[in-house]
Amino acid sequence: MRLENKVAVITGAGSGFGEGMALRFAEEGAKVVVSDINPDSAKRVADDINAKGGNAIVDVTDVTVAEQVNAMADNSVKNFGRIDILVNNAGMPQRNGPMLDTDEATFQKIYDVNVKSIFLTSKAVVPVMLEQKGGNILNIASTAALSPRPGLVWYNSSKGAVLTMTKSMAIELAPQQVRVNALCPVIAMTGMTVEFMGGEDTPEIRDKFQSTIPIGRMNTPQDLANAALYLTSDEASFITGVAMEVDGGRCI
Repeated sequence: MRLENKVAVITGAGSGFGEGMALRFAEEGAKVVVSDINPDSAKRVADDINAKGGNAIVDVTDVTVAEQVNAMADNSVKNFGRIDILVNNAGMPQRNGPMLDTDEATFQKIYDVNVKSIFLTSKAVVPVMLEQKGGNILNIASTAALSPRPGLVWYNSSKGAVLTMTKSMAIELAPQQVRVNALCPVIAMTGMTVEFMGGEDTPEIRDKFQSTIPIGRMNTPQDLANAALYLTSDEASFITGVAMEVDGGRCI
């Protein structure tokens, strides 16, 4: 059991990559705080974990609101006594299209969910980790930060900010034994996919995206969950500040 007795808080855990990580972490012994803005989704995932003999609680949080993020941290400590792992997975896509067609409200939402949320969760959770004398933060970035696609300028740049935040946090928190890493997935069939495709999902559009991935398929939640498991386990105890590509060769 690679995460036995570890407490993991995962944002956006009600579906997609977040759900995959929540289930995988629970399989490896973690106590999981299934955090999501959608209460029904969070409950479904937590119920699934508990039905399989795991230990999960539901947390309903809008990661762009400081009071709710602070309550998430308090709720986690109240129920499990500590926070060993924080996965900043909640994300906001951008509909593929010309950069000038994005309005200010959409731009702000992308940055609030993808960037500001990490600021807020760090302010709420890092003090807990420092008091414990250690912890592990995993930020979900994207290949968009490393090899940007046209039509996703503002999303690409928000994930670039996530990578810089990851490395900056890693170097500042390393002396306190808090590791900070990032994962960079490529496109997958999640709730965001149709937006990345421009609002339309057809076999032709899927083929176009898959043709840029050398392994020849899209990412899956299991792909990302397995990489996340490694980086948050003690096996990666000497790894901090990395941006691991989980992309089937997309960024080569």
